[in-house]
Amino acid sequence: MCQILKIAKSTYFYQTNNCVKYDFNNYEEEVISAFNKSRKIYGARKIKAVLMRKDIILSRRKIRFLMIKNNLVSKYTKLKYRNHKTMVNNDQISNFLNRQFNNKKPNDGMATLFRTLFM
Repeated sequence: MCQILKIAKSTYFYQTNNCVKYDFNNYEEEVISAFNKSRKIYGARKIKAVLMRKDIILSRRKIRFLMIKNNLVSKYTKLKYRNHKTMVNNDQISNFLNRQFNNKKPNDGMATLFRTLFM
């Protein structure tokens, strides 16, 4: 049969031995109970984490399929924007370098610097 289908014998035996079909409908009650224990708050991701603690391995998609099949919709709240107060730095900074500022107008020191360099 492997020669007719043009596949290796090792592929055939690998597929027959390792492909175990899980009937995930057996875990339907587990998904429903985990959902109800969470006061109908948990979604598929958190239910997956709860089932993993019980050593039950189901994908999120299978859990989501079971939730849709049983009309289980998680309650959630929309995150509200909260205004955060920001601190403005209005502190007076002391003159650590003892620099002398004698400018009468803004950028007056830069103008005199350019005049001395380029003229």
